[in-house]
Amino acid sequence: MELPGELTATGREEGFDEVLARCYRHLGDREHSVAELRARLRRARFADGLIEQALALVAEQGYLDDARYTRLLVADRRAIDGWGRERIRARLQDAGIDRELIDQALAGIDHDDEMAAALAVLARRCSGPLHEDRDRQRAFAILVRLGYESELAYDAVRQARRAAAAR
Repeated sequence: MELPGELTATGREEGFDEVLARCYRHLGDREHSVAELRARLRRARFADGLIEQALALVAEQGYLDDARYTRLLVADRRAIDGWGRERIRARLQDAGIDRELIDQALAGIDHDDEMAAALAVLARRCSGPLHEDRDRQRAFAILVRLGYESELAYDAVRQARRAAAAR
């Protein structure tokens, strides 16, 4: 384990610039939660004191913000990947996001939004009209894997089947 270095004339420990540069490099690649970035820096074997100083500075500068990370992840995973609430919740928990932030971000997704997203996934991923049991089971499994609650997934499959039959 690395020991904290001596304080320099600026009041910061030796090695701080290296930790800070690593923070900027990671944040330049993509958004990170505080916990994710902390874990990356620890894996790089930087001292905890240096890590906390660097995290505080980049957060103060506005480059590291769990609330922004949460909003962006929810929007991206819904729009790009079609994820449901439960998969998004699990991903945010894995990223070390506070439960209150997760609940706030997901509160804006109501049943109708979730159903519309599930139907959009089915339209993209299931080419057929879902007449066969095997096709409906596959569609249901897709939605459940993407984090939609089973009841909603079932309703979405039924609705997609009715819509295809009406055409």
